[in-house]
Amino acid sequence: MPIFSIYKMPAFVSEKKRFKDPNTGLSNSVKQDTPIRKESYRSLTSLVVDDFDSPILPGLPDDIAKYCLALVPRSDFPTMGGVCKKWRYFLQSKELITVRRLAGLLEEWLYVLTTDSEGKENHWEVLDCHGHKHHVLPPMPGPTRSGFGVVVLNGKLLVVGGYSVITETTVASEDVYQYDSCLNRWGKLANMNVARHDFACAELSGMIYAVGGYGIDGSSLSSAEVYNPDTDTWTLISSIRRPRYGCFACGFEGKLYVMGGRSSFTIGNSKFVDVYDPESRTWCEMKKNGCVMVTAHAVLEKKLFCSEWKNQRKLSIYNPYDNSWEMVQIPLTGSTSIKFRFGTLDEKLLLLSLEEEPGYRTLLYDPNAAPGSEWQTSEVKMSGPCLCCVTIKV
Repeated sequence: MPIFSIYKMPAFVSEKKRFKDPNTGLSNSVKQDTPIRKESYRSLTSLVVDDFDSPILPGLPDDIAKYCLALVPRSDFPTMGGVCKKWRYFLQSKELITVRRLAGLLEEWLYVLTTDSEGKENHWEVLDCHGHKHHVLPPMPGPTRSGFGVVVLNGKLLVVGGYSVITETTVASEDVYQYDSCLNRWGKLANMNVARHDFACAELSGMIYAVGGYGIDGSSLSSAEVYNPDTDTWTLISSIRRPRYGCFACGFEGKLYVMGGRSSFTIGNSKFVDVYDPESRTWCEMKKNGCVMVTAHAVLEKKLFCSEWKNQRKLSIYNPYDNSWEMVQIPLTGSTSIKFRFGTLDEKLLLLSLEEEPGYRTLLYDPNAAPGSEWQTSEVKMSGPCLCCVTIKV
């Protein structure tokens, strides 16, 4: 049976059928796949046991079985995760994304943290590539927090650190939570070594880095650490030269760049960039002439796009290869006082409103468009102001 013919079949069982080979005229006994309806996933636990030595799908090699599972519509993944441990393990793995990429099935989804009109209740909502609201995530575990890091790793959303206010006291957190879109659930990962908030956080080469921020006693930090998803462990690395907070990080060509924010050893916002090389495990420092009071940032086309607090009507675009900056005027839409959060979709930059602005339409910047047509509007619209936004491909 051709693999592609099972695209809409959520699961299968095998039964022996007799057929005549048209080439030889001989009669053979083969296994034929019989579709199982979506609501019958859980009944398959009697057929596919939780033994990692057993096949993923009876009668098929595991590599073909994985391909079959990856072809099932993504909306069915949470149900499939309840069939058995082996299916669940595959749906949680990096291999699923690899297989779906090879099959040309990866989909982009916008995960937007938004708030209600009163600014009291935050929630994550998911939008598809056309900007249509798809669903709302289950509430994040633990107390309500702010100042946390948000990063995407292996198709999963990670919320790192932050602080909560308990009896009017700010309490830094070392907690790390992960949302798995394939299983539609939150899980707890290993704690950071250092509780921190308002710090730099980014993914680089499949690892998560946390740098600086404020510590549990409110002091600014110079410590840094890295998370390895394969071992679920955080490891302290060399500290940056001076404490730094309110900063952000991004990865370029195998190196981690930390910029913006403030340092207790400098007056005003820091103009320096701390650069970490994972191979040599060392930091170096360089001075840049660009944004220092960054309110939004995103990496696109191997360049960094920033918005600065003092100038919300211009994009600052940083090229790490020649340490240069380019300034691009943002067209006026809605109020001149609108502040933005950045998102990316289909290799384009989205400017999402941080405030309630009924007349505002999401701006879209296409760096590959013909000169003069880089700016457009998008249909992407959240139910409330955007606090942060990330793109996940699954």
